[in-house]
Amino acid sequence: MNIFKLLFELFLFYMLYKLVFQFIIPLYRASKRMKDQVGEMQEKMRQQQQNEAIRKGNVTQASAKSTSTNTPSSKDYIDFEEVK
Repeated sequence: MNIFKLLFELFLFYMLYKLVFQFIIPLYRASKRMKDQVGEMQEKMRQQQQNEAIRKGNVTQASAKSTSTNTPSSKDYIDFEEVK
């Protein structure tokens, strides 16, 4: 009976080894890589938004002063007639 216990323990050790090195570690590496890629993409998007804001800010600063009043223009409304 002692040999069966030893074989069982070796089998459990082998399964634990396979679980750790073929499932847990690759899963950890993949999630870390994905997290890094998402962070890089967010950083690129943030930089792109800043660049666009700077570009639009230079162009629209003069026009923003003229349109800063709260009066609506006639272009904001569409005239329509109710059909019965």
